[in-house]
Amino acid sequence: MLLLSRVHPPRRPRGRYFSCLLDRYGFVPPASLSPSREETPQASGAGGKKRRPKKPPYRPPSSLDRGGRPAAHSDLPFDFRFSYTESTPGDRPIGLREPKYSPFGPGRLDRPWTGACAPAIDTTLRDVHAEDPAPAAEKDLEEARRRERERLLGEPLTPAERAFFVEKYQKNRTKKQINLGRDGLTHNMLNDIHNHWKNDEAVRVKCLGVPTVDMHNVCHQLEDKTGGLIIHRHGGQLILYRGRHYNPKKRPVIPLMLWKPAEPVYPRLIKTTIEGLTVEETKEMRKKGLHVPVLTKLAKNGYYASLVLMVRDAFLTDELVRIDCKGLPKSDYRKIGVKLRDIVPCIIVSFDKEQIIVWRGKDYNGTIQEQDHTPKSFVPVLEAESAAIDNGDQEQTLNDWSSDECSLTSSSNEVSDDIISNECSLTSSSDEISDDIISDKCSP
Repeated sequence: MLLLSRVHPPRRPRGRYFSCLLDRYGFVPPASLSPSREETPQASGAGGKKRRPKKPPYRPPSSLDRGGRPAAHSDLPFDFRFSYTESTPGDRPIGLREPKYSPFGPGRLDRPWTGACAPAIDTTLRDVHAEDPAPAAEKDLEEARRRERERLLGEPLTPAERAFFVEKYQKNRTKKQINLGRDGLTHNMLNDIHNHWKNDEAVRVKCLGVPTVDMHNVCHQLEDKTGGLIIHRHGGQLILYRGRHYNPKKRPVIPLMLWKPAEPVYPRLIKTTIEGLTVEETKEMRKKGLHVPVLTKLAKNGYYASLVLMVRDAFLTDELVRIDCKGLPKSDYRKIGVKLRDIVPCIIVSFDKEQIIVWRGKDYNGTIQEQDHTPKSFVPVLEAESAAIDNGDQEQTLNDWSSDECSLTSSSNEVSDDIISNECSLTSSSDEISDDIISDKCSP
């Protein structure tokens, strides 16, 4: 017998079967009759509606994306710097720590960034034989700032108006103030001042830290860069008036810095040998300076307006002066040493062991001429303001426009040898400092 092979039924297609006769007749339905999963409606609720596609996650707009907008333009007639009180245009850097990335962001400002500032004038030399246009352009910018400031201030304030504003913006009347710290008057602080001037006619500025060594420069830069007027000064507390003709709707365009730029590389402050001395004499002077009695101890974030006068008085009897800076950041007491070198003047000997050691030099004769930090372009404006005040307001005028030396002469007479030996803090020798500053800054 022949064994007939068993015929196996065809494989069942994947999907749903519509008839039981498929196994008997081997019928394979076409693909159109077997619904696929993609074609089956996805019921989402009672109505069987299709689900909505998910929205992409929200991404906040980037501050670096200009969206095709042109670069911002500002008519402010001065160079844009990170700090106007802690950087001197005359000091030339010898190098840069990073490439010339503008802190305003790429394409956000029409001024180029040189690594230290964004100049208001183009200093590119077009012709080798042409004269340098920078000096003439800088004079024009100073004249433009002076005219704009005079226009905004208008007529001088009367003694009654000045007293009203001083009383209105005291600490017990309003809590609004701008704190000026170790970085000094920064560029973004100009925008904060104009924001305060939008609703108030004046703003209180509290100065502490490194910039208070040279309050002349702080007052001048505040008036020069903002166009306002300082109508009151009590220690490190200033009241900045915006002027009679200030219009908040026509405030200047101030592009903001998005990050703090890196400091350029400057020449070394401490050299191997002091000028005029040998290597051995320099080493002996540095060792001797560490054993000199301490003139004063600086408190962190204190008020240092009397420091320059104390160093000058100490140079009348000693050739070396040591200032204790324990607890201060390294950058702070190095900046203080540079200010003493330029204002006293003196020679920096060492910063070892958190001490500032300065030397008066060989040619010291005991008579030091005061340096005037106020530019000549501002002298007529200040004289006009001071001349408009009556004689009955002379005490207030002295606090407003007098130099640091005028306010510190009375306090310097009270600094005796006993106070120096006891390492009294700077703020304990000043009569113009408020009680809150004394309680925070005076060291036992």
